Amino acid sequence: DIEYVENDIRGVVQAAHGRPVKVILEVTMLTREQIIAGAKAAIRAGAKFLKTSTGFDNRGPTPEEVALLYSLAGDDVLVKASGKIRTFTDAMTMIKSGANRIGTSSGVAIMSDYKHAND
Repeated sequence: DIEYVENDIRGVVQAAHGRPVKVILEVTMLTREQIIAGAKAAIRAGAKFLKTSTGFDNRGPTPEEVALLYSLAGDDVLVKASGKIRTFTDAMTMIKSGANRIGTSSGVAIMSDYKHAND
């Protein structure tokens, strides 16, 4: 029920009193159509971030899923790629696909990869 979801998100946005709200879409479990519908509902409701996933699924988001969110986000909404981003190459792939932020528990490894790539 996309209308219910949108109204629920809108309620959170209103309760946040101007603080940015991040909506996690869990794209790894959705069809392309569901990703589009969910992202559009979140944007209409006033969300400021679209996040790809919690990272607890068996796979991370694809570059295509990140690019899809980016294409829907417009100028006022940011995209956070999260889930199974473990290397500098993974992070750069997501950034090149449109992610404005990276969510990872592998920050040290990513920075180590970066350092070694630039030595």
